[in-house]
Amino acid sequence: MQKIKVIIDWDENFGAVSDLVDGCVATGKTFDQIKENYASALEFHLEGLEQEGIPPELAGKYELEFELTAQALLHRFDKILTRATLSRMTGINERQLGHYVSGYRNPKAEQRKKIVEAFHQLGKEFLSIS
Repeated sequence: MQKIKVIIDWDENFGAVSDLVDGCVATGKTFDQIKENYASALEFHLEGLEQEGIPPELAGKYELEFELTAQALLHRFDKILTRATLSRMTGINERQLGHYVSGYRNPKAEQRKKIVEAFHQLGKEFLSIS
Protein backbone atom coordinates (compact mmCIF):
# COMPACT_ATOMS: atom_id res chain seq x y z
CA MET A 1 0.00 0.00 0.00
CA GLN A 2 1.37 3.37 -1.05
CA LYS A 3 1.70 6.15 1.52
CA ILE A 4 0.71 9.54 0.18
CA LYS A 5 2.26 12.45 2.07
CA VAL A 6 -0.16 15.32 2.67
CA ILE A 7 1.16 18.58 4.10
CA ILE A 8 -1.13 20.44 6.49
CA ASP A 9 -0.46 24.13 7.09
CA TRP A 10 -2.27 26.87 9.02
CA ASP A 11 -3.47 30.28 7.81
CA GLU A 12 -6.65 31.14 9.76
CA ASN A 13 -7.81 27.58 8.91
CA PHE A 14 -6.00 24.33 8.28
CA GLY A 15 -5.13 23.73 4.62
CA ALA A 16 -3.89 20.51 3.02
CA VAL A 17 -2.03 19.72 -0.20
CA SER A 18 0.07 16.90 -1.61
CA ASP A 19 2.92 17.40 -4.07
CA LEU A 20 1.76 14.22 -5.76
CA VAL A 21 -1.68 15.56 -6.73
CA ASP A 22 -1.71 18.92 -8.50
CA GLY A 23 -4.88 20.92 -7.98
CA CYS A 24 -6.25 18.94 -5.04
CA VAL A 25 -6.57 21.07 -1.91
CA ALA A 26 -8.81 21.18 1.15
CA THR A 27 -9.40 23.38 4.16
CA GLY A 28 -10.93 22.83 7.56
CA LYS A 29 -11.39 24.51 10.92
CA THR A 30 -10.16 21.49 12.95
CA PHE A 31 -7.47 18.88 12.45
CA ASP A 32 -10.00 16.06 12.16
CA GLN A 33 -12.04 18.09 9.68
CA ILE A 34 -9.05 18.82 7.43
CA LYS A 35 -8.13 15.13 7.28
CA GLU A 36 -11.70 14.19 6.31
CA ASN A 37 -11.98 17.07 3.84
CA TYR A 38 -8.72 16.21 2.10
CA ALA A 39 -9.64 12.53 1.79
CA SER A 40 -12.98 13.53 0.24
CA ALA A 41 -11.38 16.11 -2.05
CA LEU A 42 -8.83 13.57 -3.24
CA GLU A 43 -11.52 10.98 -3.96
CA PHE A 44 -13.53 13.58 -5.91
CA HIS A 45 -10.39 14.76 -7.73
CA LEU A 46 -9.45 11.23 -8.79
CA GLU A 47 -12.99 10.54 -10.05
CA GLY A 48 -12.62 13.52 -12.38
CA LEU A 49 -9.33 12.36 -13.91
CA GLU A 50 -8.96 10.16 -16.94
CA GLN A 51 -7.45 6.76 -16.03
CA GLU A 52 -4.11 7.69 -17.63
CA GLY A 53 -4.02 10.96 -15.65
CA ILE A 54 -4.06 9.24 -12.26
CA PRO A 55 -0.60 9.13 -10.66
CA PRO A 56 0.59 5.49 -10.38
CA GLU A 57 0.84 5.84 -6.58
CA LEU A 58 -2.90 6.51 -6.46
CA ALA A 59 -4.01 3.86 -8.95
CA GLY A 60 -4.20 1.13 -6.30
CA LYS A 61 -4.68 1.18 -2.57
CA TYR A 62 -3.09 4.05 -0.73
CA GLU A 63 -2.92 5.53 2.73
CA LEU A 64 -2.80 9.24 3.49
CA GLU A 65 0.06 10.26 5.76
CA PHE A 66 -0.46 13.72 7.23
CA GLU A 67 2.50 15.92 8.10
CA LEU A 68 1.88 19.22 9.86
CA THR A 69 4.03 22.27 9.31
CA ALA A 70 5.43 23.71 12.52
CA GLN A 71 2.80 26.46 12.45
CA ALA A 72 -0.06 23.98 12.05
CA LEU A 73 1.35 21.70 14.75
CA LEU A 74 1.77 24.54 17.23
CA HIS A 75 -1.65 25.97 16.40
CA ARG A 76 -3.33 22.60 16.86
CA PHE A 77 -2.01 22.29 20.41
CA ASP A 78 -1.85 26.00 21.33
CA LYS A 79 -4.89 25.85 23.64
CA ILE A 80 -3.88 22.48 25.13
CA LEU A 81 -0.19 22.95 25.91
CA THR A 82 1.17 26.23 27.18
CA ARG A 83 4.04 27.90 25.41
CA ALA A 84 5.93 27.95 28.69
CA THR A 85 5.75 24.17 28.87
CA LEU A 86 6.72 23.78 25.24
CA SER A 87 9.56 26.24 25.75
CA ARG A 88 10.94 24.15 28.63
CA MET A 89 10.63 20.97 26.56
CA THR A 90 12.25 22.37 23.39
CA GLY A 91 14.65 25.01 24.66
CA ILE A 92 12.99 27.50 22.26
CA ASN A 93 11.86 30.69 23.99
CA GLU A 94 8.15 31.46 24.29
CA ARG A 95 8.31 34.57 22.15
CA GLN A 96 9.90 32.65 19.29
CA LEU A 97 7.24 29.93 19.62
CA GLY A 98 4.62 32.69 19.39
CA HIS A 99 6.19 33.87 16.13
CA TYR A 100 5.95 30.32 14.78
CA VAL A 101 2.29 29.99 15.82
CA SER A 102 1.34 33.31 14.22
CA GLY A 103 3.28 32.59 11.04
CA TYR A 104 5.40 35.69 11.54
CA ARG A 105 8.45 33.41 11.32
CA ASN A 106 8.99 29.87 10.13
CA PRO A 107 11.30 27.62 12.10
CA LYS A 108 14.37 26.12 10.49
CA ALA A 109 14.40 22.34 10.10
CA GLU A 110 16.36 21.90 13.35
CA GLN A 111 13.83 23.96 15.35
CA ARG A 112 10.90 22.05 13.81
CA LYS A 113 12.61 18.79 14.75
CA LYS A 114 12.90 19.98 18.38
CA ILE A 115 9.19 20.81 18.45
CA VAL A 116 8.13 17.46 16.98
CA GLU A 117 10.44 15.55 19.32
CA ALA A 118 8.99 17.42 22.30
CA PHE A 119 5.47 16.32 21.34
CA HIS A 120 6.68 12.73 20.85
CA GLN A 121 8.39 12.76 24.24
CA LEU A 122 5.25 14.13 25.89
CA GLY A 123 3.20 11.38 24.24
CA LYS A 124 5.62 8.72 25.51
CA GLU A 125 5.35 10.14 29.03
CA PHE A 126 1.55 10.02 28.89
CA LEU A 127 1.61 6.44 27.59
CA SER A 128 3.92 5.36 30.42
CA ILE A 129 1.26 6.21 33.01
CA SER A 130 -0.89 3.29 34.02
